[in-house]
Amino acid sequence: MGSQGARQGVRGVRDSWGRGVVRGGRVVACTAVVLCVTGLLGGTATAAYADPKVREERAADAVSAEASLKHLQDVRKKIDDLYRKAEKATDAYNGAKEQVELQQKEIVKLARTIDRTQHRLAALKRQAGALASAQYRGGGMPSEAKLILGADSGAFLDNATLVRKAQQATKGVISQLSQTKGQLEDYSAAATDRWERLEENRKKKESARRDIKKKIDAAKKIESRLAADEKDRLQKLEDDQAFLEQQKWLDSGVLKEIDNKASRFGKKAIAFATAQIGKDYVWGAEGPDTFDCSGLTLRAWQAGGTTIPRTSQEQWRQLHRVAIKDMRPGDLIIYFSDASHVGMYIGKGAIVHAPRPGRQVTITGAGSMPILGVVRPDDEPDRAAGR
Repeated sequence: MGSQGARQGVRGVRDSWGRGVVRGGRVVACTAVVLCVTGLLGGTATAAYADPKVREERAADAVSAEASLKHLQDVRKKIDDLYRKAEKATDAYNGAKEQVELQQKEIVKLARTIDRTQHRLAALKRQAGALASAQYRGGGMPSEAKLILGADSGAFLDNATLVRKAQQATKGVISQLSQTKGQLEDYSAAATDRWERLEENRKKKESARRDIKKKIDAAKKIESRLAADEKDRLQKLEDDQAFLEQQKWLDSGVLKEIDNKASRFGKKAIAFATAQIGKDYVWGAEGPDTFDCSGLTLRAWQAGGTTIPRTSQEQWRQLHRVAIKDMRPGDLIIYFSDASHVGMYIGKGAIVHAPRPGRQVTITGAGSMPILGVVRPDDEPDRAAGR
């Protein structure tokens, strides 16, 4: 190596350390020192590698590192599985909760209807009683007979008309009485049915709540056994896996076909959802301080002016489905084969979502989880390419 090469060599070494470049006569001296140090280190490394004991220690360290990695991968799989099951149970909980609230409202409406019908029935009974009393006071002779047999034969036709009206009124009262009694029985049967369904859904809700708590507690227990550095490595494993899945999704070229713009309602929904970034995931939560995955999308689209179903499964079942190539910001991406997770597409291949217990609302790759499909909460026409 010439003096110029020596300068470049030293410059490279020293620059890589973030230090200033040595100039002038000190270059040769520094080069000699660097070469000596390099030779010394090389010699030491060669000698160390030749030492059987060192080789054994390094092999043991490699085995230990591999075992540690496998352990963390197993832990991550167990935790992911528990949280996935908890999320599925959360959907069951939210669905049962929604049904309980709906049935409670229906029961209240039925109770009011029953009360009005009972009052109407009581009034009709009083009216029918008055007709019976009038007949009794007439000595058993119907009032219509008295009208027809009256002394004034000139008023016969008028009296006959009154008789017909009286008969129709009596029949009307009896008919209404019978109909109202039937309605009351139907309403009472419907109320009984609603109560039975209410109790059934309350039991489902409580069962789902216990199931969620059991699985989340189990996942937290596993995590609590990890040391601080292992928790950091676990987080990195999760992030790396999400990155790999996202990269595969992007490599498929899917974004080349997606260039649609958000609707004006979608923009409002996105603004709400992204404003929640950093807030904790809590199962069953709908805001304002904590959210689960579908609680976030529910509130976001309410802010966008549209009410959507509470759970990700119902969002998948009830909302209009669109192809991935046609999706636009504001649409909801449903994940996993059981539709147990949902995120909001915000464009550029990203979603905002509430991941799981122990995590916060965040932005991640839309392809970082298995996509079941895409649904659109609003019906505004596509605004892509200026349309």
